[in-house]
Amino acid sequence: MEIVSRWTAFGGEQLVCRHTSSATGTPMTLGVFVPPQALETPCPVLTYLSGLTCTHANVMEKGEYRQAAAELGIVVVCPDTSPRGEDVADDEAYDLGQGAGFYVDATEAPWAPHFRMRTYVEEELPALIRANFNVAADRQSIFGHSMGGHGALTVALRNPDRYRSVSAFAPIVAPSQVPWGVKAFSEYLGEDPAAWRRHDAVALIEDGARVPEILVDQGESDSFVITELRPELLVKACEDAGIALTLRMQQGYDHSYYFISTFMAEHIAWHAERLA
Repeated sequence: MEIVSRWTAFGGEQLVCRHTSSATGTPMTLGVFVPPQALETPCPVLTYLSGLTCTHANVMEKGEYRQAAAELGIVVVCPDTSPRGEDVADDEAYDLGQGAGFYVDATEAPWAPHFRMRTYVEEELPALIRANFNVAADRQSIFGHSMGGHGALTVALRNPDRYRSVSAFAPIVAPSQVPWGVKAFSEYLGEDPAAWRRHDAVALIEDGARVPEILVDQGESDSFVITELRPELLVKACEDAGIALTLRMQQGYDHSYYFISTFMAEHIAWHAERLA
C-alpha cells in the first residue's frame, strides 16, 4: 500500500493511501486517520462510507471527525464510493457509475468486472487495514451518509458478529422502494427485485437480519427525505423486529456536510462506547 500524502492532526496522522484492489481490479484510494494512541496500543476501527458523487476526500475534508477520533483513540477509515479509471464503466448521470457504487457486487454488464464494492468493503478493506495499521481486529464499527448510510446498514446487518455498532446520517434505508435504488439495482443487479433484498436494510430486517441497535440522524429540511430516504420504513422494520432504533430528526438541517459535521463527534462517541 502506498502512502500518497500525510498530515499531522490532533497528535495523530491523516493519511491518503492508494493500493491495487483485487476486488475491483483497479487502484483504490482511501483516507485513514491514525490516532496518537496507535503508537502504543492496537486501536479500534470505524469505517465511514460516503454518499453519491463523493470520493474519500469529502468526509476527510469536511467531516470534522479527527479531534473526536484522536481523543477517543479510534482509527477512522474512509474508502472511495466506487472503482474509477478510464477502463471502468461509467454513466453521465450522477447516481450511476463512478461515484455511485451503492456498495453492491454488480452482476450485470458492463458493471460486473469492476463494481464489487460489497466485497471490497466487507472483505478486502478490513484485511488491508489489519495488515498495515496497529488495529484491534475484533473491534470494528461502521457508519455512513446517504448511499453510504445504506451501505453501512446493509454491511452491519449481513455481518452482525463482525461489527460492534452501526450508525448513519440520512441513509437510504430501503433502496428497493425509492428511485435512486431502483435505478442502481436494476443496472447493477438485474431486473429481479428478489436479487435486491440482501442489499436493502429494510428488506434484510424483514428477512431476519438483526443488530442490537442503530443510531440515525436525519435532517428535517433534507430535500431527499420524502422521496429517497424514507426513514419511516426503517422505523417500522425495527419496531417489528425488536431492534432498538434511535432516530433523531434534526430541525433545520439538510443533506449536506454542514449537517454531518454537526453530529459527527456524537456518532464517534456513540461508537466508542460500544468499541470499548
